[in-house]
Amino acid sequence: MERTNKAWTAAKYFFLLIAMFVVFFPIYSVVIGAFKTQIEYYQSGMALPNDWLNFDNFKRVFEVGQLGLGFKNILIILVISVAGNVVFGTMVAYALGRFDFKLRKPIMGMYLVAQIIPMITTQVATFSVIKYLGAYDSMAAPILLYLGADVLQIVIYLQFVNSIPRDLDESAMIEGASLFKIYRSIIFPLLAPATATLIIMKTINIYNDFYTAYLYMPSKELKVVSTAIYSFIGPNAAQLNVISAGILIIFIPTVVIFLFLQRFIFAGVTNGAVK
Repeated sequence: MERTNKAWTAAKYFFLLIAMFVVFFPIYSVVIGAFKTQIEYYQSGMALPNDWLNFDNFKRVFEVGQLGLGFKNILIILVISVAGNVVFGTMVAYALGRFDFKLRKPIMGMYLVAQIIPMITTQVATFSVIKYLGAYDSMAAPILLYLGADVLQIVIYLQFVNSIPRDLDESAMIEGASLFKIYRSIIFPLLAPATATLIIMKTINIYNDFYTAYLYMPSKELKVVSTAIYSFIGPNAAQLNVISAGILIIFIPTVVIFLFLQRFIFAGVTNGAVK
């Protein structure tokens, strides 16, 4: 029995080491590749770089790939899109969670059906709509596509809305507050933990999305961080050392956002457990 327990413990640590290797090896390869020259990258394999002070790749990312322009464009898209998601998501969740009307279930059903349909099957129709609206090759195209609330964020918000006592609404109504006043002063502030979760999810999703920006914003002056890196992929080969530097730079804001907002997520989990 003791041998069996030791074997099981050894197996657990073995698979844990494999999992750690799978998770950290890509990060390791990106970090060391960012400080290598192109020749060194292909000749040295996974060895450490000869010069950790070689910042040429980082300079090329900003000068040739125009990563600074990419950060500017994606920031504009992110601010408008995420703000719209928060407003629409909280409003839809408030309406579905607080009011009982005939179309309540069909509306939720339509959100679910839209989530089930593969995105690739609707691309022709979506592209035609964007062209008809005159939004193609402008920031309005991805903003319109990102702006709508999806079923996941509505479900997240609904869980928090349903945990808010209805007595607060009734007390506010007695004081003469309108429905919008109740939403703005009571519901929306209490959804802060869910909003923090949504901001992280949506920011990372939009920030890393290459397909939408590449398809709907082909102009060079409209490049975002994901398409800026694509500048270093040629028809015959890719400058993987420069791409590694770009990935390392792009990776930093997502880590900062998560570290800044994680306390709100943990607060939301704790509040939910107490309730």
